[in-house]
Amino acid sequence: MLLRASLRYLLRHPWQLGLSLLGVALGVAVVVAVDLANQSAGRAFALSSEALTGRTSHQVLGGPGGLDEGWYVALRRDHGLRRAAPVVEGYVESVDEPGRVLRVLGVDLFAESAIRPGLGGLVGQVSMAGFMGAQGGVVMLGADLQRLGREPGDALPVRIGGAQRDLHVLGALNPERPLEAQGLRDVLVMDIAAAQELLGRTGRLERVDLILGDPAQERKVRELLPADGQLVTADQRQASLGEMTRAFQLNLTAFSLLALVVGAFLIYNTMTFSVVQRRSLIGMLRAVGVTRREVFALVLAEALVIGAAGTAAGLGLGIAISHVLLELVSRTINDLYFVLSVRELVIAPRSLLIAATLGMGMTVISALAPAREATTTPPRSALSRASLEAAMRRRLPWLALAGAAVIGVGMLLLLSSGGLLMAFGGMFLLIIGSALLVPGLMVLFMRGLGPVMGRLAGLPGRMAARGVEAGLSRTSVATAALMVAVSAVIGVGVMVDSFRSTFSLWLDATLQADVYVSVPNDGSLKPEVVDMLRELDGVRASGTARFTRVAAGDQRYRLRVFDLGGRPEGTFRFAQGGGGRAWEAFADDDAVFVTEPFAHRRDLAPGDILTLQTVRGERRFDVAGVIYDYGSSEGAVVMSRALYERYWDDPVVNSVSLHAVDGVAAEALIARAGAVLAGVQAVRFQSNQDIRRLSLQIFDQTFTITQVLRLLAMLVAVVGVLSALLALALERAREFAVLRAMGLTPMQLWALVTVQNGLVGLVAGLLAIPLGLALAATLILVINQRSFGWSMQVFVPPETLVQAVALAVLAAVIAGLYPAWRMARTPPALALRED
Repeated sequence: MLLRASLRYLLRHPWQLGLSLLGVALGVAVVVAVDLANQSAGRAFALSSEALTGRTSHQVLGGPGGLDEGWYVALRRDHGLRRAAPVVEGYVESVDEPGRVLRVLGVDLFAESAIRPGLGGLVGQVSMAGFMGAQGGVVMLGADLQRLGREPGDALPVRIGGAQRDLHVLGALNPERPLEAQGLRDVLVMDIAAAQELLGRTGRLERVDLILGDPAQERKVRELLPADGQLVTADQRQASLGEMTRAFQLNLTAFSLLALVVGAFLIYNTMTFSVVQRRSLIGMLRAVGVTRREVFALVLAEALVIGAAGTAAGLGLGIAISHVLLELVSRTINDLYFVLSVRELVIAPRSLLIAATLGMGMTVISALAPAREATTTPPRSALSRASLEAAMRRRLPWLALAGAAVIGVGMLLLLSSGGLLMAFGGMFLLIIGSALLVPGLMVLFMRGLGPVMGRLAGLPGRMAARGVEAGLSRTSVATAALMVAVSAVIGVGVMVDSFRSTFSLWLDATLQADVYVSVPNDGSLKPEVVDMLRELDGVRASGTARFTRVAAGDQRYRLRVFDLGGRPEGTFRFAQGGGGRAWEAFADDDAVFVTEPFAHRRDLAPGDILTLQTVRGERRFDVAGVIYDYGSSEGAVVMSRALYERYWDDPVVNSVSLHAVDGVAAEALIARAGAVLAGVQAVRFQSNQDIRRLSLQIFDQTFTITQVLRLLAMLVAVVGVLSALLALALERAREFAVLRAMGLTPMQLWALVTVQNGLVGLVAGLLAIPLGLALAATLILVINQRSFGWSMQVFVPPETLVQAVALAVLAAVIAGLYPAWRMARTPPALALRED
C-alpha cells in the first residue's frame, strides 16, 4: 500500500519529478565530464610516453646544447652498452591543419629494435636507403596520413622556424598494439640525421634512451656522463611531467564537485517538499498504525529511486559533455605545460563508478533530514502546516550557531598550512556554513523589506514579503541553493578578473621593448641575424633571450637567459628581495633570480643557494631575488647572458628585443627589419602590443573551461530553484485560491507570486556577495597560491557584483514564471474542493 501511494504521488507530480531528475543528472554529469576529460588527457600522456620510450629504463639528457653524438658512439663502441638508442626531438606545425603541432622523432632504426620494437619493426617495411638517405623522409601513423589526405610517396608540408618545408612520406606506421598506435599520434618518425638537419641540431642529440640491467651499468653510465649531462629513470621523467598538470586537474575536479553540492540542495528541496505535500497523508498513516521506520524507509526509497535514475541519466550526459571539456582541457595543457595530442575520449569505469557513488551518496545524505522530519512529527502535528513553520523558527538560533561554527572550522582549515585538499575542504565548509545562516538572514531581510515593499506596492507588496517569510522552511532552501550557485559565479568571476588584471600589469612591466623578433616553435636565430638586428637603423638598444632547460640533481629546471641591454632595472617586479644590490649581483656575480612559482615549489628565498649542472661541472648560484612571473606555473631560473656564457658553451639566441629611438614607431621598425632580413631567415616580428594582445587571448582561452563549469553549476541551481518554486506554488494552492475567492484577479495573483520569487532571488543575490567575495579570496590567496605559487592582487569590479545580483533575481523570476502562470489559471473551486 505504501509503495502504491508513493508511486501514485510521483506520477501525479511529473514536473517536480522531472526537475529533480534533471538536477541530479546535471550535478553527476559535471563530475563525470571533468573526471573523464582529466583521465583521457592523462591516458593520452601516458600512452604517448610509453610509445616514445618503449622499454627504456633510463635516459641520458643533455644540457642546453644537447648531447654530442660522439659521446653516444663511444658509449656503444668503447664501453659495450648496446641497448642504447639516440633520439632527436622537436616540433613542427602542420600546413594542412594550421595550429596542429606535430612531434618530430629522429631515431636510428638499427638501434631501435631493443628499445622500441614498434619502430624497430620498420626495418624491412620501408626502404632503408630511402629512410636513411632521403632528406626529409618521414613515416607516420596510417590513421594520421588518412586524416591529412596523404599517402606514401606524397609530400607533407610543414612549417618550422618560420619557413615552410616539404617532407616526404616514405610509409605508414600500423602498430599491432592499439595502445601503441594511440601513443604515436601526430608523430613524424625520421632518420636521426634527417631530423638533426631539419631541426638545426647537426651533431647533437636530445637524449639517449637506455636499458640498464643492473646497478653496475648505472654507475658506469654516471661515471661517463658529460659535465652537464643527467641520468634519470624513464618513470621519473614522466612523473615530473605529469606533476605539472596535477594541480590544474585538481582545481577542475573541485569546481565539478561544486555543481554536485548545488545538486544536493536540489535533492533536499525535492524530498522536503515531497514530505510536506503529504504531511496530511503521513499523519493519517501514522494514526492508523504505520510505524516510523516504515515511513523513514519509504522516503529514503523514493530518494534512492530518484537518485538512481538521475545518476544514470547524468552518466550518459556527462559522457556527452566530456567531449567538449576534453578539447578545453587538452588546449589548456598545450598552452601552459607541454604539447599533448588528445583525440579520443577514454570511458574509464573508475570515473563512472566514482560519479555514481557521489550521486547516490549525496542523494541519500540530502534525503536523511526530510526522512527524519517525516518520522519525528507527531501524527496530529503532521496535519498542521503551522507546526512545521513553528518548528523551523525554533531551529533558527541553532542553525545560526551551527552555521557560524562550520564557517569557523572552514576558516581554520584555510588559515592552516595544509595542502590543497585541506584548502578545498575549508572552502566547502564556508559554503555549507553560509547555507545554514540563510533562514535567519531571510527573516531579517523580509522584515526589513516589508515596509519598503508596502510603500512601493501597497498591500500586495507587504503580502509578498510576508509570504516569503511565512514559507521560510521552503523558501530558505531555494534561496540557499541559488545563493551558492551565484556565489560561485562571483567567486570565479572575481578570481579570473583579478588574475587577468594582475597578468596585464605584469605584461606592461615586462614588455619594455618596442619590437620582439623570434622564430616560431622556439627556434633559434642565426648569429648573423642577431648582429643585423642590433645594428639596424632606428634601434636605440637591444637585448637577447634564450629559453632552455638545465639539470639540477635528478630534476630539470626551466632556464631563462637575458641580455637585457639599456636600463634593466625596471624589467622585473620583485616579490622578495630586489633593489640595487640584487641587480648588481645579477649582473656581476654568480647570482640568479627565480620566479615566484619556482621559489614556492622549492621553498627558496633571497640569500639561498641553487645548485645547477653546467658544462664546467656542478656550480652553486646565489638567489638574489624572487620575481613575479605568470608565464608558467612550473617556474623558472632567470640568469644574465654573461653568467650563462661563463658556464655553458651555448651561443643560441631564441629572441631579440629592440628598443626604437624616439620618433620611430614599432611598425616602421618592423618594416625596416623585414627588408633587411629578407632572404636571410624567416622570422616573426611582434610589437609589444601584439604580444600583449595574444597573451591575453591565450589567457582567456585557458580560463574558458572554468567559465563553462561555472555556467553548468548555475544551470543546476536554476533547475533547483524552478523545482522549489513549482513545489511551493502547488503547496500554497489553497492559500492562493482563498485570495482569488476574496477578489484577487488572476493578474494580481500572478504579480504577487512573481514579486515573491523576485524577493527570493534578490535575497539570494545579496547573500551571495559576501560568500562570493570570500570564495574569491580563498581561490586567489589560498588555492591558487598553493596550487601554482602565483601571488595576485584582488580586483573586485563593481559590475561583477551588480550582474550577479541581477542574475539571481532574473533566475528566480524566470524559474517562477510557470508556477505563477499555473496558479493564476487554476480555478479557486478546483483548489478548494478538498476543504
